Amino acid sequence: MRDILPSRSVLPLVLVASVALAKDPDVVERIINLSEHPAVTANKIYVAGRVATVLRFEKEVDLEQTRMLGWKGWFEPLLVGGTKVVLEPLRDIEPGDRFMLLVTLRDSTEVPFVVTSEQQPLDGRRVADQQVTVIRSLESASAVQASLYESLKRERDLREKVERHEQEDSVDHALAAILAKDAPQQTPFREWRKWRLQEGDVEFVVRLFKSKGKAAVVFKITNRENQPWKMKMARLYTVSGWKDKPFAVRTDREAITPGTTGYVAIVADKSAFQEGAEQKDLLLEIYRDDGYRQLFVVLDPALARD
Repeated sequence: MRDILPSRSVLPLVLVASVALAKDPDVVERIINLSEHPAVTANKIYVAGRVATVLRFEKEVDLEQTRMLGWKGWFEPLLVGGTKVVLEPLRDIEPGDRFMLLVTLRDSTEVPFVVTSEQQPLDGRRVADQQVTVIRSLESASAVQASLYESLKRERDLREKVERHEQEDSVDHALAAILAKDAPQQTPFREWRKWRLQEGDVEFVVRLFKSKGKAAVVFKITNRENQPWKMKMARLYTVSGWKDKPFAVRTDREAITPGTTGYVAIVADKSAFQEGAEQKDLLLEIYRDDGYRQLFVVLDPALARD
């Protein structure tokens, strides 16, 4: 089997690196409860480059007595107004970097912080505090409101997680999970085409599978870059009309670390190709973690014909 690019009637596949989505670090809203003696411990604030972090206090902040050491060249000047302090790094800082921030309230209370960064252990993504609510009195109205919002957010996140799990508990998701383990022999799919593509230090082997009533695409990704490769999202929609179509996607790992290989598998039912009385080509897009559309594949309805 030759590794060649086919004509459009079979499967046009193009490797691209065009910006389609903005970079999106993991943003966090959290609450810091101060002790009776807040100066004893300096709480950490996690920031990411070009992402604003807002500190919100119960009382007004003293502009003249609020300062951060060593900020020049690393941060925009502090924005202080009312009960808020805004931090905005000019670029990412490393987890080992420390900047001392002292916030002084109008009642002369001094609240120290350590401004730094944090990375998730698996994929190296930046985790930024989007908003930090700083509370001293746990019985204040602000504390009760912040606690309520935090509880509602946890409940919403849990509900979305359960709903997503229920939606993804399907035969197509099960098939995609098996394909992502590089075990197509355990599925009804048979390989139809295969291509090898290279962009920089990342190699993509793209395999196209067909079966009765279903189509599948498997990406084998070998990462030789010095940073992890991670898929942000996949999209499937009609080439004409841009109508989103349902599909199943699975990966064999959260991130492909340098020097390793991982898989992304997509499964689409034949009904996804149906548009009224006609069958339409579908466009499958793979977006990288930083928001770049790295791959797109045009799928022919013939892949899923009975």
